[in-house]
Amino acid sequence: MKKAFTLIILLVSSMFVYCQHDSESKLDSKKIPAVKLKDMNGKAVNTAELGLNGPVVFSFWATWCAPCKKELNTIHELYEDWQAETGVTIVAVSIDDEKTKSQVPVYVNGKAWDYMVLMDPNGDFKRAMGVNNVPHTFLVDKDGNIVYSHNNYAPGDEEKLFEEIKKLTGK
Repeated sequence: MKKAFTLIILLVSSMFVYCQHDSESKLDSKKIPAVKLKDMNGKAVNTAELGLNGPVVFSFWATWCAPCKKELNTIHELYEDWQAETGVTIVAVSIDDEKTKSQVPVYVNGKAWDYMVLMDPNGDFKRAMGVNNVPHTFLVDKDGNIVYSHNNYAPGDEEKLFEEIKKLTGK
């Protein structure tokens, strides 16, 4: 009986390690999908063709999401230094729907965010990226590969994100 129990534990453990490794390797090879969104001025933008050099952070958020706003407001305070050191660009992707999307420019302009802000009212980009809840942040290298992903927000998460950005840029 003990041998069977031990065998089951080893089997489950090895499956967990395999699945975890498989998940990480998929993240490393996943690229930003091409989805047409609009910026706050209504200009069409293809997410796979932003023309940005260096690392890009895509941060999915909504005006009704307190942790989202806390994360992006915290990063806003650090953004100028982050850009100077690493050349990173932040793209804030609003998932506000047709009812609340008019509040996005009011909030963004009121906070004076320097981010590129894209509107995803139908959730097309959100679905393509596998985002289930916000905030959800992705770090993308210069070739469009997703190299880091983080869901939710707690104070200090921005420090981990910046460490990942620095690793990516060799800073």
